[in-house]
Amino acid sequence: MGRTLVALDDSPQAQHALEYALSTHSDDAFVLVHVIDYSESITDPNRGGRRRLEGWYQKATEDAEELLSEATELLDDGVSVTTVVSEGKPAEEILDCADERDVDQIVMGSHGRTGVARVLLGSVAEQVVRRSECPTTVVH
Repeated sequence: MGRTLVALDDSPQAQHALEYALSTHSDDAFVLVHVIDYSESITDPNRGGRRRLEGWYQKATEDAEELLSEATELLDDGVSVTTVVSEGKPAEEILDCADERDVDQIVMGSHGRTGVARVLLGSVAEQVVRRSECPTTVVH
């Protein structure tokens, strides 16, 4: 039995990554991680911009907890799952979590949310694939 990290956001690609991980690595223990990316507070018109960072952060945290809760409900009873909400640059946080949790593999979507932040930061999936010390599967 291995340990699989699944990086989640609210994109369809992340949902496909979770479904893939559950079907392909059903005997593994899972680490489900969501990264709160502060750059989104500037570019997301629904979250209030810079002046409302505190409110944005609270909403982002609530959204992350709900996302991970919904993902956990998809796992079969008896499956070991750890959920992690992290803050920072998504690729770095995913790689740090993989290292800290001693995972055997990472599964993630090919791309997450769209917008200026994603364009400026580059592809999170690409950064994780390039820098990961464990096998990484990218799901479309």
